[in-house]
Amino acid sequence: MPIDWIMGLLGGLLIGAAGAVFLLVNGRVMGASGIIGGLVDRSGLGNWPEKAALIAGLIIVPAIMTLAMGIKPTYLTDNLLVVAIAGIFVGVGTRIANGCTSGHGVCGISRLSLRGIVATVFYIGAGGLTVVLFKHVLGII
Repeated sequence: MPIDWIMGLLGGLLIGAAGAVFLLVNGRVMGASGIIGGLVDRSGLGNWPEKAALIAGLIIVPAIMTLAMGIKPTYLTDNLLVVAIAGIFVGVGTRIANGCTSGHGVCGISRLSLRGIVATVFYIGAGGLTVVLFKHVLGII
């Protein structure tokens, strides 16, 4: 089996386990965008050390794994303006959808949430259309 598939499987298992633990401990769905949003707008400061640790883990663990395994990161584009604009669109989209891939995709689908399933279908579709448009039609990325 190619290493990419194994790493994807391991990453998915780790995110799923983190979501399950977060749900069991807090009784709430682990939506990274909601957690970050609550820390930024100060509405979710009730257990901020735990939320900050979760966000730090989402950033630090992949970095450590990349260094430990010697995996070179891949980039769709070197254009940082495109990356920044894409990040803004993703952030706005997660606020509009009231959730992100971890909340709707990982935790929502695993709980058979219709809202999570519908949101996941739409953001996966929008992502696919975006790549086709910006890479294959416009040649921006």
